[in-house]
Amino acid sequence: MQPNRRTARVRELLKHEIAECIRRELSIEEVGLLTVNDVGLASDLRTATVFVGFVGTKEQKKRAPAVLAAHAGRIQSMVGSAVRLKFTVMLRFQLDDSIEQGNKVVAILDALERENPTPPTPPSSTPIVPRTPGSKKA
Repeated sequence: MQPNRRTARVRELLKHEIAECIRRELSIEEVGLLTVNDVGLASDLRTATVFVGFVGTKEQKKRAPAVLAAHAGRIQSMVGSAVRLKFTVMLRFQLDDSIEQGNKVVAILDALERENPTPPTPPSSTPIVPRTPGSKKA
């Protein structure tokens, strides 16, 4: 099902506002660098799943979900006051490791390329035949 224009606009607005609230409320030293990758919004606009990307240490990664859950109410109320909708959107946070998985795939492809380099293929061209003076082009 294709989302309508309003849903897409609300998703983008929520994404921006949630990212701003996370930036203001949570310190990088505490949970690492968090980015809002996407927001999955229910069709009734009452609930949203926030997919959060993470960069940081292993300790910060362990702590990030608990800290996000602890601050979810505050972030939700801040977003509710910034984004005017009929209902305040209930937020659920989920760590998104898609960027990490993508980096692993790229590393594997790079390793394979280093192990089995493909020789460069010569460009396909037609042989050059010298013209003699007075001959005409075909």
